[in-house]
Amino acid sequence: MVAAEPALRTLIVDDEPLAVERLQILCAETEGLALVGTASDGEAALRMMEALSPELVLLDISMPGLDGLGVAQVLEGQVPRPAVVFCTAFDQFAVAAFDVSAVDYLLKPVAADRLARAVARAAEMLRAPSAEVAPATPWAEEFWVPHRSEMIRIAALAIDRIEAERDYMRLHIGTRSFLLHQTISALEKKLDPARFIRLHRSTIVRRDFIAKLHHDKLGTWYASLLDGGDIRIGRSYLAGAKALLGRC
Repeated sequence: MVAAEPALRTLIVDDEPLAVERLQILCAETEGLALVGTASDGEAALRMMEALSPELVLLDISMPGLDGLGVAQVLEGQVPRPAVVFCTAFDQFAVAAFDVSAVDYLLKPVAADRLARAVARAAEMLRAPSAEVAPATPWAEEFWVPHRSEMIRIAALAIDRIEAERDYMRLHIGTRSFLLHQTISALEKKLDPARFIRLHRSTIVRRDFIAKLHHDKLGTWYASLLDGGDIRIGRSYLAGAKALLGRC
């Protein structure tokens, strides 16, 4: 008989009493969790973590004093580091949460099934042999995007193209698309240039999604994509695009 994995020692950090109460109820109903305490602000959370050594922290973002992102930044330098799952009412912090290596990002009111998936992800990360942990990469491998009433993860390499829409980026994945609150310049810096290329001030395309390059009689160049669409190549990005052909 295989012994069950020990429950994750869990700390709730939230300044809203009703939110704490709801999470306490969900934790009691979620397999694999053992609640060890609650904190109502970032400073208290750090003191409790030092005393209780939780493996998982369910962390609100908007709190007085040291907020959730600040707490996560402090934790990044700790070894061992507890897994962080953000629980918040705001979807606009998803990119910042990704930058501090959060395991998941749950929107309030937190659903029981989403919490269970986050706990499973945290347990997998914490209990993986150190030899299996992939080395850090400067390029984003996945993004969180809002979808209906939750945040979902999207693998970077699943993105076919990205189009700017004011302060948002539309990520196209097959026939679906998702909006991410991010500027195109900031997003470009997160993407592996060996995998993605910027073709226009408002467009980034995955390199292997480009079928061919062509130009019209007026000298304007276009990239034809595997889905049949055409992207006009901006003059500032033409040299980079032509490098795909092995020419300058």
